[in-house]
Amino acid sequence: MKNLLITAILAALCSPAAAMEELPSSFDTVASYQVASANLNRPGRTPVGRARSSSLAPTDERSLSRALELPVSDLSIPDEALDSFAELELRMPEYNLPESDIPLTVNSKVAYFLNYFQTTGKPWFGKWLSRSERYIPMMKEVLKREGLPEDLVYLAMIESGFSPHAYSHASAVGPWQFIAGTGKRYSLRIDQWIDERRDPLKSTIAAAMYLKELYGLFNKDWYLAAAGYNAGENKILRAIDMYESRDFWQLSQGSYLKRETKDYVPKLLAAAIIAKEPAKYGFADVAYLPPIEFDTVSIPTRTDLELVARVLGVSTGTIRELNPELRQWCTPPDYPGYLLKIPKGTKERFLSEYAKVPAEQRFTEKIEHIKYRAGKDDTLESIARRFGARSEELAAINGIKSSRKLRGKVLRVPVKAGEAQPVVALQSAPPQPAVVSAKKVDDSDLIKYYTVKRGDTLTSLARRFNVSAKIIAAWNNMKIKASLQPGKRIIVARYSEKKDRAGARPDENG
Repeated sequence: MKNLLITAILAALCSPAAAMEELPSSFDTVASYQVASANLNRPGRTPVGRARSSSLAPTDERSLSRALELPVSDLSIPDEALDSFAELELRMPEYNLPESDIPLTVNSKVAYFLNYFQTTGKPWFGKWLSRSERYIPMMKEVLKREGLPEDLVYLAMIESGFSPHAYSHASAVGPWQFIAGTGKRYSLRIDQWIDERRDPLKSTIAAAMYLKELYGLFNKDWYLAAAGYNAGENKILRAIDMYESRDFWQLSQGSYLKRETKDYVPKLLAAAIIAKEPAKYGFADVAYLPPIEFDTVSIPTRTDLELVARVLGVSTGTIRELNPELRQWCTPPDYPGYLLKIPKGTKERFLSEYAKVPAEQRFTEKIEHIKYRAGKDDTLESIARRFGARSEELAAINGIKSSRKLRGKVLRVPVKAGEAQPVVALQSAPPQPAVVSAKKVDDSDLIKYYTVKRGDTLTSLARRFNVSAKIIAAWNNMKIKASLQPGKRIIVARYSEKKDRAGARPDENG
């Protein structure tokens, strides 16, 4: 199914993020919250509380992501409002909710974010709406084919604002904000050449697989599944065990879940309610961007994007925008049959012209320079051998006539583009970069298996691996009282929880 979806539907291209305002730090009084809740649909609304305004002009991926993030420290329900939720529930106005294939409801928490998205957050929520039409048709098609509610697309809205280049401080990437471990868990390729978390189609397929797993894990409860998507399934399973409840709203009243997770479902519901009827909530003038139309071609060998652009008579930037998952100037070197997206209606021309270019001329090795601080025993010859360069070239680039007194000197070293490891920059490091062993550790620790021995029970394994029997049962899709068959491999540890961040993947919150 995944391969069929990949070949059938492809989408990409993000627009620059606009400036956004910071979010209100607190309500002035509970009374002001009550006034805000009672006047959500009145024209001429003003933001509740005090908001500090700042203009952001993103110039790179990291600053772009900051303009798309919903900071936990700001976008959360103030404690004063939380203290009066029970009373406010009795005063809530009635809402005519739009039709949806996920359960929509409005309570005080949802009303808070409905108000916020219409007031302080209106400028950038409008940008998200504008960009949404680039990707919603493709995302809904994926979700539909996987048997999931189509309105789960609004998870991507609160995760990234539908930006393929969204990047969080916890290193969550792409429209669905996967960290590396979770991305690899769902077969997304991540290396120095390609990051498929940025591919709108492939990341949506991965998100659908994860959401389907969460839905089954939490007994077909979409609120718990969404909370698990934010905090990690283990965190929610522990909360259920702790409070002996499977009701999200009841779990969110306790202190175990972080505010970010408590607010995640209300944000999702508020975003879905507004996005489905934008004019009703003050977004009648949104200029929606049309879905991007393109063709796909299979690339047999590594190919320069400049060559593709030249053959088609378009800019290299156009090709890169259509393929946000590519991290270098070319298609991946060890990815035969890579599906490259090109402008709609240009496939025949590309295939005809591309066939005329000899395979050895489709790719040109590019050289870039890194900085390297020479160690105690380094010589020009040893450094050259390490980086595959010539000692004469190193000497010429750095204006060095002798290998003497190199210790501590910062040298410019030519390396093949795409192969430079940050670990060697400005330091003398061992030939085996640390990032390689980190990948090995990450890959092996993602899921830990155990072969059942005679006498093992879920309870004994839970004590041994310091995890509850309920969680082990859930991981392995078995009943809590099931007997274990010797020789069977079962999952006893899963490292998929994310670092604390608004709207990212599973964490290490405990």
